[in-house]
Amino acid sequence: MSDAPLGVFDSGVGGLSVLADLRRALPGEDLLYLADTAHVPYGARPDDEIRELTARAVSALHARGVKGVVVACNTASAFSLGDLRSRFDMPVIGLVPAVKPAVLSTRSGVVGVLATPGTLRGTLLADVIREFADPAGVRVLKAVSTELVPLVEAGQADSARAREVLRDVLTPVAQAGADGLVLGCTHYPFLAGSIRAEFGDTFTLLDSGPAVARHTRRVLTERGLLSGRESGGQEHFLVTGDAARSAPVMAALLAAAGMKSGGLAAGGAYTDGQSNRAVPLPRIESIQT
Repeated sequence: MSDAPLGVFDSGVGGLSVLADLRRALPGEDLLYLADTAHVPYGARPDDEIRELTARAVSALHARGVKGVVVACNTASAFSLGDLRSRFDMPVIGLVPAVKPAVLSTRSGVVGVLATPGTLRGTLLADVIREFADPAGVRVLKAVSTELVPLVEAGQADSARAREVLRDVLTPVAQAGADGLVLGCTHYPFLAGSIRAEFGDTFTLLDSGPAVARHTRRVLTERGLLSGRESGGQEHFLVTGDAARSAPVMAALLAAAGMKSGGLAAGGAYTDGQSNRAVPLPRIESIQT
C-alpha cells in the first residue's frame, strides 16, 4: 500500500472531468492535479513540442513524489505514452478514445468522434478504429475544432459561441446518421449541456474517463500502490499559468463534474453570476515546469 499522491496531468482544466471519475473510483487517494495552462491548447502544436511539454509536466509531478500519473489528455496520450513509460519508473496511464463502447452500442452503424487536431494526428485513435470499428463495419466520422478547448478554458462551455461552434462541426455528423458521439478530449464532457441543447438526444455521448478510472484502480491494486484509506482523499492543484485566473473556472468545472467542495483545500470563494451564490475556490499553486 502507498499513501503517496497520484498525479493527474492535462494541458489545461479539461482533465478535471477525469479527476472527478478518479475521485469516485478512488475515494481514499490523494490526487495531485497539474494543468499546463501556460501552454494550453496542445492540439495544434507540433508533435515534438507536445512530447516535450508533457514530459516536463510529468517530471514536475514525479519530483513531488507521486506514485503514478494519469495523463488525462487525449492529445498528450496520443503522442507521449511510450516516451513517458521509458523515462519514469512508475505507472503512467493514458486515455484511449471511447470508440469500442460506441461501436458496441450503435444501432445506425455510424458514430462520430469529436477531437482536437492533435488527437486526430496521433496513432491511438487510428488504432482503436482499426481494432474495433473496422471489423464491425461501423463507420467513424471525425469532427474537429480548434475553438472548443479555449472556450472551456475561458469558462464558456455553455456559451452561445460554444453552441455555434458545436452546431457547425457536428451537424454533418448528425446528418450522416451517427447515433453515438465519442468525446475525444477531456474538455468535451463539459460541453455535454451545449451538445444536448443543440442536438437533443441525437447522440449518446461517450467519454473515456470512467474506464480510465477503473483501469487506474486495477493498476494501483496490482502493483500494491493503492492507498490503505477507504475515504478522505484530498485534491491539490498546480497550474503553470495564472492561478488567480484559473481558480473560478476550475471551481465551476469541479462543481459541474460533481466534485464536493468539502474535499478541496479552500482557497476563498467567488460569486457565481448565474446563481449569485458563493462558490468555494480550490487552493491552486502556480509553478514552472
